[in-house]
Amino acid sequence: MLDFPVAIIGAGPVGLAAAAHLVERGLKPVIFERGEDVGASMLEWGHVRVFSPWRYNIDQAAKRLLENEGWVHPDPDAYPTGREIVDCYLRPIALTAPIAAGLHRGSEVTGITRRGHDLMSSSGREAAPFVVRYTSQGGARSFLAQAVIDASGTWSRPNPIGVDGLPVDGELENANRIAYGIPDVLGRNRQAYAGRRVLIVGNGHSAISTAMSLVELQNHAPNTEIFWALRRNRVEKLIGGGLNDQLPERGALGLAAKRAIDAGRVTLLAPFSAERIARIGNGLQLEAILGGKPYTLVVDQIVVATGFRPDFSLLRELRIGLDPVVEAPPALAPLIDPNVHSCGTVRPHGVAELRHPELGLTIVGSKSYGRAPTFLMTTGYEQVRSVVADLVGDHEAARDVRLILPETGVCGVPADNPASTQCCGEPAVAVDTCCADDAAAKAAGQSGCGCSIAIPSRTKNAVGCCP
Repeated sequence: MLDFPVAIIGAGPVGLAAAAHLVERGLKPVIFERGEDVGASMLEWGHVRVFSPWRYNIDQAAKRLLENEGWVHPDPDAYPTGREIVDCYLRPIALTAPIAAGLHRGSEVTGITRRGHDLMSSSGREAAPFVVRYTSQGGARSFLAQAVIDASGTWSRPNPIGVDGLPVDGELENANRIAYGIPDVLGRNRQAYAGRRVLIVGNGHSAISTAMSLVELQNHAPNTEIFWALRRNRVEKLIGGGLNDQLPERGALGLAAKRAIDAGRVTLLAPFSAERIARIGNGLQLEAILGGKPYTLVVDQIVVATGFRPDFSLLRELRIGLDPVVEAPPALAPLIDPNVHSCGTVRPHGVAELRHPELGLTIVGSKSYGRAPTFLMTTGYEQVRSVVADLVGDHEAARDVRLILPETGVCGVPADNPASTQCCGEPAVAVDTCCADDAAAKAAGQSGCGCSIAIPSRTKNAVGCCP
């Protein structure tokens, strides 16, 4: 099968990084991107400035490939928007000759199997090439590959508003008034939110970003009312590590949210569980349980920022192994399970933790995390470096995984499991001891939870990224 290329599903940051590593190792990548442009999912939230500076957003193999073309590195301490990452990094990668030759835009993969083998067939399976079925403007087509790297992400599969994982009554019927993810409330979606009553549901950074954009919109449209619903009454998790956050922009975002709540610009609802959505006049009436009691709220728009989930339908004829809780590979799941792991870091991991029973198939990027949140691009870059090293037989490099992630400044455990936890990927210890050590390290200006990056003394705003 070495005569066949390696198929990559998705031309986002991690997919293109995988392609760059393959090129550097002498293999031919063929990349299938559903959108008409690389980074199509990222462009949907292109207005958002990420909380990690450029230094964390660029893969080293991709950097070497680009520098051979005369590319100039953006300011490593500047904070790009999603669109700037596409314009200044992903599109230049896509234009390099070895990547452009194998890039199929507007090509949606609909299924992957082994040639001559369905899921049940075992005899001769590992010797058969993969068949990648995809659709493009030319219709349905098939492609043969020696290996498959699935970097298709999770953006196209947002979680519903219901706390039980299912849409609540009326959610699908009123989808035209419900946005998922991070709408551009200060730009192209401004008219839908200015002067309106808006409910945000979620406690992650997507929800915080949307809330802060609405607060800014409030300055120009004072009648804008903002309600912010948390599924659990854990405001400290919402706010994050603040000044202890090793990504200062992420910490500043949490502190800004706290100020807006304290000033009464945002009405916080917690703990909140949506039950039903119904159209009432020109608005939406949402029935919920708030603090254990029935609660009714009428709003104009709802923003659901409750995370995303992977779509495994295209892998139905392949043998994949998933943790029953996290929907991540079984060896990776314990490192990232939010039920027992609330720190912002994870132990270094690569192909060994990402393996599936189907030899030659690897799921990387945010999709590899299943339903767990807080995935960072730099995590995916180390994943694909290890995966590609393994593909070419460099097993020593594949096992030598190194990952340093800036931490959130939050170190704790869920309320229903206060005894112990894995703190930032280290063995389980008493959480009080863990967080005391973490706080002492940070107070001395050092990193905590086993990370090795010093806390930056100040932040830098993006000042433009393209040369």
